Amino acid sequence: MFHWPLNLKQRSSEFRTEASRDSSVVIMNSITLVDAFVDAHKWMELFPSIVARAKCVQVISQGVSGTNGCLQLMYAELHMLSPLVPTREAYFLRYCQQQNVEDETYWAIVDFPLDGFHNSLQTSFPLYKRRPSGCLILDMPNGYSRVTWVEHAEIEEKPIHQIFSHFVHSGMAFGANRWLAVLERQCERVASLMATNIPDIGVIPSPEARKNLMRLSQRMIRTFCVNISSCSGQVWTAVPDSTDDTVRITTRKVSEAGQPNGLILCAVSTTWLPYPHHQVFDLLRDERRRAQLEVLSNGNALHEVAHIANGSHPGNCISLLRINVSSNSSQHVDLMLQESCTNKSGSLVVYSTVDVDSVQLAMSGEDPSCIPLLPLGFFITPMELVNDGGCKDEANGHNITTGSLLTVGLQVLASTIPSAKINLSSIAAINNHLCTTVQQISSALSSNCIGSCNEGDNGKEK
Repeated sequence: MFHWPLNLKQRSSEFRTEASRDSSVVIMNSITLVDAFVDAHKWMELFPSIVARAKCVQVISQGVSGTNGCLQLMYAELHMLSPLVPTREAYFLRYCQQQNVEDETYWAIVDFPLDGFHNSLQTSFPLYKRRPSGCLILDMPNGYSRVTWVEHAEIEEKPIHQIFSHFVHSGMAFGANRWLAVLERQCERVASLMATNIPDIGVIPSPEARKNLMRLSQRMIRTFCVNISSCSGQVWTAVPDSTDDTVRITTRKVSEAGQPNGLILCAVSTTWLPYPHHQVFDLLRDERRRAQLEVLSNGNALHEVAHIANGSHPGNCISLLRINVSSNSSQHVDLMLQESCTNKSGSLVVYSTVDVDSVQLAMSGEDPSCIPLLPLGFFITPMELVNDGGCKDEANGHNITTGSLLTVGLQVLASTIPSAKINLSSIAAINNHLCTTVQQISSALSSNCIGSCNEGDNGKEK
């Protein structure tokens, strides 16, 4: 779709080419979409689970009539939500143009490489070259747009942990289908944010308070995504003797607003589960079922006091939950902010404890950036496993087992002193908590599966 001559002399067997294309209809008009692509901050907000960092380095051409003809030098760091997958950093040129094709008006957003323009710009390894990529946007009735997306890149061949190897090499991690799936979901969320006629359940006093709570939840999601990936040069350490060598830990010294100040310990693991992605998502997003997992609930029940639906799928929502513990009183109430979201490429369930004063501050319209959030959560992706058992795929002769990859991210405030040193007991404790979490989730899914099978068998007997 976007032709660009490749310098074949610079290519080698150490580079792998990725190319994909997809198309979909999203609930956002073309002008709003274009504005999000040319504004680096809005672009990051639109793709929190893909774009870790982005900035406009230089505006080369302002364009005419707004963004038409705009040319920018961009920088981006793309991530997967796991420290096991290296991020991809690149400088590239982004061009935006409105054009007529067969009596229809399209917007074209095209990213192309810097070859021959800025040879002095260097990024970290593995080397990532963003070849001609982007999207065509066609306005449709009622504020919708048809988006055709093309991803084309060359990536230096580097070892990737085997649990994510197929996911990355198949293009599911950074391909056009994932970009579009996330865009569809985020456009629904933005439409919900701007709507005024959506009934909500609970204690939210006004449409403006609803917007503010949604913005706070968006920051929670973005914080979680950034904190569990390998972006910004975060150094992760493997935990010895972890199952399949998938547990990684890191520490961060935090002194700015928005997160608890001190030394934060973060642990992340990824596990393949022989259950469909939607089944794992449904278990983890339901606070009543999750409360049955002792390691995640500490034996405390959760009661939903506010609910914001922000998508067509019932799992796309924000909940404000009251933690029912004996220490709660009229003077002190523990709350939990939770957002769950799902699309065909994967799902997120993220939550963080907040106090009542912080929630009231956010809903009153005050700046919520100072509210400390330390989110925990889950990232679930569909992932079929090729093996000797399971259902046979007649197209290629392989045996396929339907399953999913579950990434669990936990964070704790290890010390209120940023300069403190982490001790081995804290590492052992969070690693044990992580392993127990995965075990209890797997057991709960297994029990549900057995229960469903038994019900099915009983139904057949009848």
